[in-house]
Amino acid sequence: MATEPLPGQTPAYYVPEQSPWPIVGAIALCLIAVGAGYTVQQMSGDATWGKWILFAGLVMLVVMLFGWFGNVIHESMSGFYSDQMDRSFRQGMSWFIFSEVMFFAAFFGALFYARIFAVPWLGGSSNNAMTAAILWPEFTSQWPLIKTPDGTETQAMGWQGLPLYNTIILLTSSVTLHFAHVGLEQNKRKQLISMLSLTVLLGVIFLFLQVEEYIHAYQEMGLTLDAGIYGNTFFLLTGFHGMHVTLGTLILFILLLRIIKGHFSAEQHFGFQAGAWYWHFVDVVWLCLFVFVYII
Repeated sequence: MATEPLPGQTPAYYVPEQSPWPIVGAIALCLIAVGAGYTVQQMSGDATWGKWILFAGLVMLVVMLFGWFGNVIHESMSGFYSDQMDRSFRQGMSWFIFSEVMFFAAFFGALFYARIFAVPWLGGSSNNAMTAAILWPEFTSQWPLIKTPDGTETQAMGWQGLPLYNTIILLTSSVTLHFAHVGLEQNKRKQLISMLSLTVLLGVIFLFLQVEEYIHAYQEMGLTLDAGIYGNTFFLLTGFHGMHVTLGTLILFILLLRIIKGHFSAEQHFGFQAGAWYWHFVDVVWLCLFVFVYII
């Protein structure tokens, strides 16, 4: 246990020992990136080693998350953290979410650039009639762009059906997570466990329905990564969001296991707050996706 500071002393700032988890996480992300790239390239062939690299990266990432979380949990439960450490955690989580905002802003920026500038330019707007006549004489400026220059045609994904169901599911999960937080602050453990369990379940249902949506897009709509700028932006935005939902669901599941074991209190529960911040951020990103990718 950490010793309490004497009156007038500054609380000790805990510095953890050297950890292998950062380099393990970096290797895992590298394997995931390489494996995902080769998997996409090999979808039309017989080679499968790209999928094995992707699988190895995912397994290593899960091991890293459980190992690193385990170390942090042990340090927290051992009383190593002070108020200053708590402020550091809050600042770190705030900057992490800000970096995620910038991450998605880049992809939304690509979507808006294609819709507002590139597609109208190819259609001959803004004094680009000659350029349009040379590059793509028969091009029609419209969004979604469902016909590529080589003549490939696809269908646009509507907002009804699975996308609408997933929107309702994520909005509901934010509500259940809020009531779980209220239960923690009021020391109502049954409410906390039940509402958090429901939130995790809703996250799993969202991911299942998104897989169903992708299967429908590939097999019945012809909407693939090869379907031009519309297909690219659709799968990049929804796919990366799905990865964040997966990570958020895993975080909430680990928090649920900790709560079942009696961790957190009404006074000290920033670990829970950090997970809640991340989940609410993921929900807000989905609302933006639903409006700008599916509806408008």
